[in-house]
Amino acid sequence: MEEKLWNDKREREMYENFAELFAIIKATEKLERAYVRDVLSPAEYETECQKLINQFKTLSTSLKDTVPSIERFHDTYKMDCPAALKRLVSGVPATVEHRNVLSATTSAAIVAECVQNFITAMDSLKLNMVAVDQVHPLLSDLSASLNKLSILPHDFEGKTKMREWIARLSKMGAADELTEQLARQLHFDLESSYNSFMAALPTAGT
Repeated sequence: MEEKLWNDKREREMYENFAELFAIIKATEKLERAYVRDVLSPAEYETECQKLINQFKTLSTSLKDTVPSIERFHDTYKMDCPAALKRLVSGVPATVEHRNVLSATTSAAIVAECVQNFITAMDSLKLNMVAVDQVHPLLSDLSASLNKLSILPHDFEGKTKMREWIARLSKMGAADELTEQLARQLHFDLESSYNSFMAALPTAGT
């Protein structure tokens, strides 16, 4: 006589869902390993991984009362699928995760570059480096770094002021020097733009 795992329809559905969850975890582990071994292209991996994550999320909603923790389910059935566990809990494919990390790292590097360029330009003026061929490259570098930062709008104060100063300097000769009044105004604009720049940066957790 065949022994049944369930006593009623509800129990049967629960065990069927368990089997589906088990299959999703195993499939995700296999996919993660294939991606690491470069068997799949990033695009193929991302499509398949997103599908499995979506299935997992849907199934988790149905099983929230019987499977409160995927980690516990994984350990109970001795599945040995650490990569799948990490991926399904994170809720995003590795390709997306890596893009996000890269984007954050790149932005941090550009912010550091902008800060350095602001400080270099202001320090140069304090050291009385006011010749056009000394000031122009510094403002060009600053303007270029500000334009790289996507969080700043096109009409951001620092961008606008640097464009105006670069245009003004371009009309002057390389050996020409800024008057004391112009140097003072440029330093003021740099300081004001730097403060606006720092205020525009997102704070931690936003």
